[in-house]
Amino acid sequence: MKWSLDYSKSAKKFIDEHKIAGNIRESLKNLILKINGEQINIDLKKLKGKWDGFLRIRKGNIRIIVKVFKGEKRVFVERVDFRGNVY
Repeated sequence: MKWSLDYSKSAKKFIDEHKIAGNIRESLKNLILKINGEQINIDLKKLKGKWDGFLRIRKGNIRIIVKVFKGEKRVFVERVDFRGNVY
């Protein structure tokens, strides 16, 4: 079974405006490989507080906030934005 990627409306808008779909897709691919146990170098962090249960992927000055549903093999991209605006 393949993993599915879902995007929130705001995440999709940011990706489309900045034409970074390929970069985001590559980061999400690396996240899935990391979850499956491969040794991938990705800047990944579990978030706390109001973002408890979400993960942050750092890609340069862009942050990708995702929630992983491992049982369903689904990744939901909640937010994509610049470092200062995402949290």
